Amino acid sequence: MRLVAGSRRQRLLRKGLWFRLRKILLCVLGLYVAIPFLIKLCPGIQAKLIFLNFVRVPYFIDLKKPQDQGLNHTCNYYLQPEEDVTIGVWHTVPAVWWKDAQGKDQMWYEDALASSCPIILYLHGNAGTRGGDHRVELYKVLSSLGYHVVTFDYRGWGDSVGTPSERGMTYDALHVFDWIKARSGDNPVYIWGHSLGTGVATNLVRRLCERETPPDALILESPFTNIREEAKSHPFSVIYRYFPGFDWFFLDPITSSGIKFANDENSICSHSVKHISCSLLILHAEDDPVVPFQLGRKLYNIAAPSRSFRDFKVQFIPFHSDLGYRHKYIYKSPELPRILREFLGKSEPGRQH
Repeated sequence: MRLVAGSRRQRLLRKGLWFRLRKILLCVLGLYVAIPFLIKLCPGIQAKLIFLNFVRVPYFIDLKKPQDQGLNHTCNYYLQPEEDVTIGVWHTVPAVWWKDAQGKDQMWYEDALASSCPIILYLHGNAGTRGGDHRVELYKVLSSLGYHVVTFDYRGWGDSVGTPSERGMTYDALHVFDWIKARSGDNPVYIWGHSLGTGVATNLVRRLCERETPPDALILESPFTNIREEAKSHPFSVIYRYFPGFDWFFLDPITSSGIKFANDENSICSHSVKHISCSLLILHAEDDPVVPFQLGRKLYNIAAPSRSFRDFKVQFIPFHSDLGYRHKYIYKSPELPRILREFLGKSEPGRQH
């Protein structure tokens, strides 16, 4: 009798466990099917996932105090590209000036742009802020090589005020570039974009070339060809990549939100732009898990034979997967100073008086 009761209890237990498991599986399946429809109906969700401006890491830093991140030769500014839009900017002077920079105000930093040192305008990728750890480490490397580094948070990122959009991000970059050029005299100004920032960078350079004021060079770190190809190749898309109607559900909402970041189109001649008339350097790690290496290589293969670059240097530098630089650690490469020196020319940092 006990054996029968025990056996019945085990069957009921197994039945209840299977019922709960089936319920969980049905919920997961329902959610899996519902998400594409939710994104299609609310394309703003896809835009937020591309920008990730709501992800602020590191969380507990005061962007008004770059010295807290070890940048004791950096000044924090605020610029206003448009009404109701304010962007936070960091300007790091060449490392050899760090003693002179102590206690100096914004005017001193602005005047320093007219010195004999070249300037890099750095355009960061999605998520985080201008104070992100890997970004700060790159500023330090570039500063040690004798460059001014000017970077900022696009509208809607960090402590910058405004609503993110591709047009707005490009306009913010254009405003900062013009701000630099108004103070830098004849010093070279290079544009460096990373990840999503490469899309902003090529948009910016295309605009600059349209008005015949190109930068002295364009550097793209971990670039993609266009946002649709990047979204399709992103690791987050793996579970939906073979979902029926993937393009219609996931990629078309990106386009309908006005987001293109067409690096490939910006890198070649078209009816709407004369050409990108500056040298191009592409840096990409083979083990990049976010922007696949083949997209960077594909972009180079598009740009290199283009007549847009026939009078300029176009170079692709791969970093072997054994080095472990992945998506955002190319700054660690001991070869980076040599690569920049050979591509941009040697920077000769002088002292600021």
